[in-house]
Amino acid sequence: MDPESFRSRMSNLAFGNVMEAAARNYQKELVANDKAQASQSNADEVDLDDLLDDPELEKLHSERIAALKKEAEKRELLKRRGHGEYREITEADFLAEVTSSEKSICHFYHREFYRCKIMDKHLKALAPVHVDTKFIKLDAENAPFFVKKLAIKTLPCVVLFKDGIGYDRLVGFEGLGSKDDFTTRALENLLKKKGIVGERKGGNEEDAEEERRSIRVSGNVGSDSD
Repeated sequence: MDPESFRSRMSNLAFGNVMEAAARNYQKELVANDKAQASQSNADEVDLDDLLDDPELEKLHSERIAALKKEAEKRELLKRRGHGEYREITEADFLAEVTSSEKSICHFYHREFYRCKIMDKHLKALAPVHVDTKFIKLDAENAPFFVKKLAIKTLPCVVLFKDGIGYDRLVGFEGLGSKDDFTTRALENLLKKKGIVGERKGGNEEDAEEERRSIRVSGNVGSDSD
């Protein structure tokens, strides 16, 4: 046999043996990986079963359900008392409204005053996301007794009540830059500082968008008064 042909044949045989060995090793690796994955899957299932049977986890779950139920019952009670929306009341209803809730905000307004309408829009946006606080409005012209009793001189006037006692107020747009283009967020932060609202609870995407939006007005509007 020609020496060159012999070397070529032997080389081909060696290459074939290498490839065959590589194929066997690859197949073994695939089998090993499959076994490892199956083992891990079984381990995961065991771990999950253990967690489901864990008394501590079950206790935490029960406590969480109880807390959510309690919160839902509280929100339902507050809604029955008029929380969660911005409502107009009459002078006859005023005392009952502010004394039946721990925290209340009452906006004394005039129907013709543009700045009162601006305040209305912001308070309406905040009411659904601060359910712990009652948001109401009262036409100052139709409430002469309480306008005099509370010494309200300038509108809009937002009076803050805790347990039926007025402890603070927002007169006009003081604390809001005294300009008409303040944001709902600015009013919310001011009310937080005064302790009448806390962190947000509830609300929907439309409410959130309204809060993020700046309500801007045009024209020259002077200080409104009663």
